[in-house]
Amino acid sequence: MSDSTLELPTLVASSVVRGARQGDSHGGIYLLDFARQDIRQVVDWNTGEIDWQGRGWDRGLRGIAFFGGEVYVAASDELFVYDRNFEVKRSFRSSYLRHCHEIHVLNHHLYLTSTFNDSLLAFDLERQRFFWAIHMARSEDGYRGTPYDPNGLDGPGGAVGPRPHNQLHLNSVWADETGLYACGLRSGGLLRIGSDASVRLVAELPDGTHNARPFRDGVLFNDTAADRVRFAGRDGDAMAFAVPRYDDADLTRLDLGDEQVARQGFGRGLCALDQRFVAAGSSPSTVSILDLESGAMVMRVNFSTDVRNAVHGLEVWPF
Repeated sequence: MSDSTLELPTLVASSVVRGARQGDSHGGIYLLDFARQDIRQVVDWNTGEIDWQGRGWDRGLRGIAFFGGEVYVAASDELFVYDRNFEVKRSFRSSYLRHCHEIHVLNHHLYLTSTFNDSLLAFDLERQRFFWAIHMARSEDGYRGTPYDPNGLDGPGGAVGPRPHNQLHLNSVWADETGLYACGLRSGGLLRIGSDASVRLVAELPDGTHNARPFRDGVLFNDTAADRVRFAGRDGDAMAFAVPRYDDADLTRLDLGDEQVARQGFGRGLCALDQRFVAAGSSPSTVSILDLESGAMVMRVNFSTDVRNAVHGLEVWPF
C-alpha cells in the first residue's frame, strides 16, 4: 500500500444532461481545481455542434484523453480535438463510431468504445486516422472478436461484417503494458482483447458496471447499479465507497420517457490520482476524491443540482 500523501489535483470532467432539449445546454467540460477550490466551465455543449438525429443526451461530450499537447474528447459519433484553451482544432468521424463512451491513449494510439456497435475502434494519433476496429460478441461458447476496417464496408452493418446489436453495451476501454481491455453494462466483466483478436473474461463484474480497469493487483470500477465505487483485489482485498447523495427535493428520479430515467447517485467517471487516491464522478454533477487506504472520502465538489446532469469523463488535467 502506498504511503503517499494527497497533492490536490486539477481534474477535467465532461458532463451529460439527460433529457435536454434542442437549444438547452447538454452539459460540457469543466476544469476542477481542488487546490484553489475553483470550478470553471470551459465548453458549453449546447447548440450547433449537436447532431439532432438522436436523443440529445446521447450526443453529449464523454471520454477525455490527451496527446501532443492537445485534448481529445469523444462525442457520440465524432472525435473532437481541442487545444489547451478548448478551441476546436479539428474532428473525425467513422461510420462505425456510434454512441461512444470512454476513450484511452496508449503510446500513439487512441482507443474508443463504439457502444452501439459492440466494438472498439483505434485511431492513429500521428497519422490522424482511424485504422483498426474489433467487434465483440458473447454466446454460450464464450466471447468472440472479429477485426474489421473502420474505414470500409467490412464492419457492423456493412457488406459482410457483423451487425450492431448493443449486446454488451461497451462503455470503458483501457490499455497498458499488459494488454487491451474493455467492459460494459452487460459484458459479464472485464474483457482482455489479445493480439490474435481473442476475447477473454479476466474478471467477473456485476451488470451495470462503468469505468472498469486493471488497477494494482485487481480491478477498479464504478458499480453503478449498486451506487458504489469498488476496488477488488485478487487476494480478496476489497474496498467500497458509497456514491454521494443529497436530500434536496429536486434530486429525485426523473422519468424522461422511452424507458429512460435520471437519478442522483448514478456513478460514472473514474480516474486514479496515484496508487492510493482515486477520483470518482456521479450525478448530480459531483466529483469525489477517495482514499483506498483509509476507506474515507477525502473531499468532494458538486457543480450542479440538476439530477439529469451527470459526470461522464474524468481525467487529471496534465497542463
